[in-house]
Amino acid sequence: MLKIAYHPIYKHPLPKGHRFPMEKYELLPQQLLHEGTCTNNNFFEPVKPNDKYIIAVHTPEYYYDLVNITLDQRAAHKIGFPLSRSLVEREVILADGTIKASEYALKHGIAMNVAGGTHHAYTNRGEAFCLLNDQAIGARYLQSKGLAKKILIVDLDVHQGNGTAEIFKNDNSVFTFSMHGKSNYPFKKELSDLDIALDNDTNDETYLSTLKATLPKLLDEQQPDFIYYLCGVDVIASDKLGKLGMSVKGCKERDRFVLQTCKNHSIPIMCSMGGGYSPEIKTIVDAHANTYRLAQEIFF
Repeated sequence: MLKIAYHPIYKHPLPKGHRFPMEKYELLPQQLLHEGTCTNNNFFEPVKPNDKYIIAVHTPEYYYDLVNITLDQRAAHKIGFPLSRSLVEREVILADGTIKASEYALKHGIAMNVAGGTHHAYTNRGEAFCLLNDQAIGARYLQSKGLAKKILIVDLDVHQGNGTAEIFKNDNSVFTFSMHGKSNYPFKKELSDLDIALDNDTNDETYLSTLKATLPKLLDEQQPDFIYYLCGVDVIASDKLGKLGMSVKGCKERDRFVLQTCKNHSIPIMCSMGGGYSPEIKTIVDAHANTYRLAQEIFF
């Protein structure tokens, strides 16, 4: 059975006019239930994990400054959200969603988190709507429990996974692969183990041919026993914060290729949703929902 992390706290309220579409976290499960892709049994509600799993990735100083809302003003401003205890609680619970989804993926081949993909969170700081790096926390958790040795992070959000690259820069047990917009945020990129920077307006054909030439080769070379997939839908042409030229159909084919490749290689995969900022919320929800539809089709 496909297991999906969702908690009502994911739809944390933001000040009116804030550009981050928090409503997608509520609307996506509703859409999946309405259309019959999922039932209530597919969803599980994460809780607060043990702090030790978070400080295995983030420095204690940074983490406890977040928890106690004592982060200095400049550092808080870089995050982009108004900092509050409820927001920090959201991020901590979100991380547990990825931890538990990782365990479910080991049992069922795939599992998902309605939120997550917070790849701009560094070891000692957050930025660009990311406080804690959920996939890095999940990876460290699996390794600490002896559940995975070599992990591949496939980051196909339109923005480079700079925080993830920094966290694992000296760690050969986690291979970081980011395929992103060349001229998009972050403007000062970190070095992933493999970065593919795409030109503005990259279309479906170019994007998919590049991915198909890259991912199978990575699996052969790295031989991962677990994959984290950051499946942001901000690669589509209508996205306000992206500069690529993909269609919703092309984005769906991207997900199909990644999920089918993992299935063919019998490698468990955990998916975090990542970004999506198109002007119409229905476009965001439909593009994200495609990933779940494909997970059901391919794995179950």
